[in-house]
Amino acid sequence: MIKVLLIDDDVELVGMLQEYLEQEGFEVKAVHDGEAGLSEALTGNYSIAVLDVMMPRINGIETLRRIRIKSRMPIIMLTAKGDDTDRIVGLELGADDYVAKPCTPRELTARIRAILRRTQISSNDESVSQVLEVGYLKMWPSQRRAEWNGNSIELTSTEFNLLEVLVRQAGQPVSKNKLSELGLGRPLARFERSIDVHMSSIRHKLGALPDGRSCIQTVYRQGYQFIKE
Repeated sequence: MIKVLLIDDDVELVGMLQEYLEQEGFEVKAVHDGEAGLSEALTGNYSIAVLDVMMPRINGIETLRRIRIKSRMPIIMLTAKGDDTDRIVGLELGADDYVAKPCTPRELTARIRAILRRTQISSNDESVSQVLEVGYLKMWPSQRRAEWNGNSIELTSTEFNLLEVLVRQAGQPVSKNKLSELGLGRPLARFERSIDVHMSSIRHKLGALPDGRSCIQTVYRQGYQFIKE
């Protein structure tokens, strides 16, 4: 059974989300502050965490930062509706996705399944079990592992998904809509910047090519392209 960690001080909302998720077949643990959430997240017992931004003791952004120091578990942030700053900061710190509050249990469940589905496809599908190698990059989808020029790269679940999509179509532009569908498991919302933020993080982690260029190029009005050399 897939274990989900809910970290939110809104007891009523958490109770509703927990009840729905359990009806959908998930095992759920709920905690109500960032300190308790951090402790639970680092046990390694959970497949994914849902983390609210506004919480007592340690807020969600700081909790996320501390989790990411030691763990790459998928994390969905709950943010205030229209608060783009928290969303962008969360994504920059390694959140896999976000959901704006107030949200429905059905929407959150769909986001959880979308992220886990992409992770499980790479782990279970024989067609993606081979090594992917383009230039200085090597990826082992079945192991969720990547190396750049022989050095291990610490990617979040969503970053790995997005990079894998680009590498499988190296030399060709991939639209943001397609990246969102294949990497995040959902359509890209209008004016959404999540793909751009994830790509900025991936570029930073990979570093530059010997000539100073990034291996991931922005293609005007078409999306992103992994350079095939």
